[in-house]
Amino acid sequence: MDSWRDYAPLVLRLAVGVIFAMHGWQKFQGGIAGTAGFVSSLGFPAPEFFAVLLIAAELLGGIMLIVGFLTRWAAKSLVVVSLVALFMVHLPNGFFMSTGGYEFILLLLAGSASLALSGAGKWSLDRIVWKG
Repeated sequence: MDSWRDYAPLVLRLAVGVIFAMHGWQKFQGGIAGTAGFVSSLGFPAPEFFAVLLIAAELLGGIMLIVGFLTRWAAKSLVVVSLVALFMVHLPNGFFMSTGGYEFILLLLAGSASLALSGAGKWSLDRIVWKG
């Protein structure tokens, strides 16, 4: 099984990256105003600014995870997004996703934190660009 170890970060990057990229794309398609309305409902000041940051973090961060480029930085930004979502949106709804709870965002947080700690792994642009 050690011969497969190098693929573990790739599998995690692809899964977490696709999920975040799709959520970012959904927000992008809905427009800045729609996302800003949601951000405003959470009590954030300057909701348009934070809406742009949220969309960029999810969409670009997800794509960066998929290709494994600047993985630790992308993952760190997604840890922040996940923590905000966990505490400001999902935690009050209990554990289960069926009630809007935190089980899914907790998994995304864990995956993002794991990639922030471990890096992109062997099969990534990070490895090609920085030779290691």
